[in-house]
Amino acid sequence: MLRRLHKDQPDSFAFTPDNLVWAQAQITKYPEGRQASAIIPLLWRAQEQEGWLTRPAIEHVSDMLGMAYIRGLEVASFYFMFQLQPVGSVAHIQICGTTSCMICGAEDLMEVCKEKIAGKPHVLSVDGKFSWEEVECLGSCSNAPMAQIGKDYYEDLTTARMGEIIDELAAGKVPTPGPQSGRFSSEPLSGLTTLIDYNTGKAEYNASVQLATDIGDTVKRIDGTEVPLLAPWQGKAANAASKPAAAKKGAPKVAKPAEKSKATAKATQTLSDATPVAAMGAGKKPKVMAAPRKSGADDLKMIKGVGPKLEGLLNNMGFYHFDQVSKWGADEVSWVDQNLEGFKGRVSRDNWVPQAMALAAGEETEFSKRAKNSGIYKK
Repeated sequence: MLRRLHKDQPDSFAFTPDNLVWAQAQITKYPEGRQASAIIPLLWRAQEQEGWLTRPAIEHVSDMLGMAYIRGLEVASFYFMFQLQPVGSVAHIQICGTTSCMICGAEDLMEVCKEKIAGKPHVLSVDGKFSWEEVECLGSCSNAPMAQIGKDYYEDLTTARMGEIIDELAAGKVPTPGPQSGRFSSEPLSGLTTLIDYNTGKAEYNASVQLATDIGDTVKRIDGTEVPLLAPWQGKAANAASKPAAAKKGAPKVAKPAEKSKATAKATQTLSDATPVAAMGAGKKPKVMAAPRKSGADDLKMIKGVGPKLEGLLNNMGFYHFDQVSKWGADEVSWVDQNLEGFKGRVSRDNWVPQAMALAAGEETEFSKRAKNSGIYKK
């Protein structure tokens, strides 16, 4: 099926501040030269923020990842999970139309949508609040027929309940997702026949429904404030500081790691306190130099993540020496991250500042040792 961008497009797109932090964090998951791997999660976040995927959003994400616009468009137009046309401002309803749901009345649910929303899929309701479509199997066959509304499943639907849900959403309410028949999850409609001891004392909702209820984001546009940002691959459990648990008496002592040099220790502190967040704001331009010092420019390629092309770009921007990079604070890192054309986000992603601090102090990093020994940058 041919999928094209909608004819009416907004003038621009920008992530909310919290979504920008989230997006920048996702990019750090991937190794040097592979930042394009973040294209799907970033496009998805853009859609969660706006409701649908616009051309400015696709181009914005492509710029963040150093990708040609056509590459971003290829991904967006290939996957049907991306909505390339406006959706309802309140909710977009996806009716499962595959075997189990079709047998159990999916076509009747679609008739309700045609009557209350629009006669055809992907067409906005008169008030602009709703849209709908038929989709392939959503994997909730034991609870057929079902629909995905926003981010959650509504199961065991009847035509009457489908109409009620639309009315509730139109009135500003968010119906509780999950089974609409009263059952807990996907046990037999007649009740449990095994494990009956677990039928008492359970929570009001199953885990999925409880989470959706707690967060309250079923049809909400995601702005990044819903849950804490988790980025364990950066060496942190979350973006909020956590206090270490108190040591218990009699607990075995854990050997301390070898002491780091002053420069490396200071670099590590800078990394943990500032760098992961640094690339997120507008930032402040660092001090630049018109030319390298008389002693000659430092080999910036000794910083992991800086290759010959990026070194040339840095020189053109006025950065020639390790000590220049080592003095960048959070605001400076943010500015450079956003102004490295084709390499955006590299400073924080590859932790340049700690490396530069060590190199400026005359030390070697693990990467610089390997680079020198292998001679990968020798002409």
